Amino acid sequence: EVQLVESGGGLVQAGGSLRLSCAASGFTFEDRAIGWFRQAPGKEREAVSCISSKDGSTYYADSVKGRFTISRDNAKNTVFLQMNSLKPEDTAVYYCAADISGGGWSYWGQGTQVTVSS
Repeated sequence: EVQLVESGGGLVQAGGSLRLSCAASGFTFEDRAIGWFRQAPGKEREAVSCISSKDGSTYYADSVKGRFTISRDNAKNTVFLQMNSLKPEDTAVYYCAADISGGGWSYWGQGTQVTVSS
């Protein structure tokens, strides 16, 4: 059974940092791309960052470039999202997702809440 479990969310003041973790199981982790997405109240879900399986290439949304860093530890089947210089507009539920079949983000975690106070 594929499972993705996010952790590390919480309440932080603007300018602070959080590190999110996404622990994966049930598939060959090192062979699959993993992405982070977020959804704020009343807004559509948006892609934040993703990391490929083979060469570790990364993508960042313009809104988080220079502040967020994605990384993966294949030995621990975990992807991390280091979030620095947090802003109130980063407040959202953050989800990780896995591209298992190569055709899209087919599996999702339950999400972790990030709240940034001004």
